[in-house]
This record gives sequence, structure tokens and C-alpha cells, in this order.
Amino acid sequence: MTSLTSPPTATSTRRYARVLSIAGSDSGGGAGIQADLKTFSALGCYGMTAITAITAQNTCGVTGIHGIPPEMLKAQIDAVVQDIGVDAVKIGMLHSPEVVHVVADAIRSYQLPHVVLDPVMVATSGDRLIAQETVGVLVKELFPLAEVVTPNLDEAGWLLGRSIGGVDALEQAAQDLLRLGARAALLKGGHLPGDWVVDVLAVQGNPLGHRLQSQRIATHNGHGTGCTLSSAIAAHLALGLPLAQAVEQARAYILGAIAAGADVTTGKGHGPLNHGHAPVAQRVFL
Repeated sequence: MTSLTSPPTATSTRRYARVLSIAGSDSGGGAGIQADLKTFSALGCYGMTAITAITAQNTCGVTGIHGIPPEMLKAQIDAVVQDIGVDAVKIGMLHSPEVVHVVADAIRSYQLPHVVLDPVMVATSGDRLIAQETVGVLVKELFPLAEVVTPNLDEAGWLLGRSIGGVDALEQAAQDLLRLGARAALLKGGHLPGDWVVDVLAVQGNPLGHRLQSQRIATHNGHGTGCTLSSAIAAHLALGLPLAQAVEQARAYILGAIAAGADVTTGKGHGPLNHGHAPVAQRVFL
């Protein structure tokens, strides 16, 4: 990292850690690209977006979804990649097969690094955010391109075609996600009952999953938790951390964000996290 006091020059190679969010917009500000940008900024990265869909939603639910035309999504990705560059990518809501193809083509053609795929299917409120026919295309096209996929329990159940009944089933389910083509899978167990939240990180070539656990924080404000975790992983990958450490640091950030916003009232439903609970200075690299 270079000194922030040295003046820039016309030939300066100083730059930020650049993270691109390819995801949907949440008008309520708690999830989607809004949560991603807040997370990137809080962790010292420069955030960019390619919006896949505009949603009308708040803390109570989703009342409308307007998909962005695939050609406009492609134009957004082309614009930021060709000019600014990308050090990591977070992928969220992809509502149609055509959108999935655009994203996969961009990753391949630009060889985009450190892709974190959050297979967003349902909002915290329970509203469905993805067409059924998109799921198979998502797995085929994007699982092999992602450095890690980060489904929650319900999403993993849909992907695997079975329910995941408890903590003891998490490790096998995570390994089964790898068999769908993922290089690594972080299976989030937060929807399971109990005083402890257990997640499992499984990586190709390693027969044993790595368990990460933390005490559950009592709160009604969990909107955007999955978006925030996946964007935090992407931010730490952009900053140069290896995957396992990026996941651990991202979990630490999100636990702090949940705790800091646990007793704050925002809206009438599931409120957001406190993304800005412990911001760090934006990093500048050579």
C-alpha cells in the first residue's frame, strides 16, 4: 500500500481495491446493490454496480420487480470493466436465463477475478426473486466460474432438491454443492434453530468442510444479511486475502453489523444491518 500523502502524477499507478456488484436494486436500501456498496465502502474498497433488476421493496416485502434488459446489463459491465477495472465481483439477483448468460459471458471474456456468487432466490420477507427456469442455467453457467458460492439453507435445498434438516447435514450438503460444479461453497446455516449459528465452508479437493460458528444475535433486523456477507467476502478477496481468511473476516464484519443494528427500528418489518458500524479508510495500492 502506498502513502496517502504523496501527490498523484500523470503516470501514477495508485488505485483502489475495485469491487463490482452485479445485482438487483433494493429501494429500501437494506439489501441488493445498496447493501453491497455500503459494505464495500465500510471495508475500504471502491464499489461499482451493474444493475440486473429494479425492485420496489421495503422492510415489509417486495411489491414489484422490473428486469433490466440484458443488453443494458452488458453495457453497464462493459463500461466499468473497460475503464476502471475489477479486482473482485459479487453476483446477486439474476432473475432470468438471459441475464445469467450475459454475466457468464462477461466473466469469461474479461477473465474477471474472485467471483463470489450469492444465488439470491427469495427475499427475507419470503418473496420469490428468481424464475424457476433460471436456477438450472445459474448452476450450469456460473457455478464453475465462481471462486465461492454462498447459498443459505433454503437456497441450498432448492439447488440440491432436498431439505437440509440440521447442523449435522450441513457438511454433506456443502460437499454436494461442490458436485454441482462449484469450486468452493459457503453453506449458511442461520435458518436452523438454536443458540449458535453454524456455517460450513467446503473447498474442492478437501474432503472435510470447515465449520464456522458464532452465538446467535437476537434481532428482527436481518434484511440483507446474505447480500452483505457475500459482498464482504468479495471485498476481502479484492484486498488480497485468501478465501478462508476472507470468509472469516467477512463473518466478523457481519456479526458486528448485526449486533450494532439489533435494537434499531427502521421500517415496520425486517430492518437492515448497521453497515457503517466500524468503517475503515479506503485502501490505496500501487
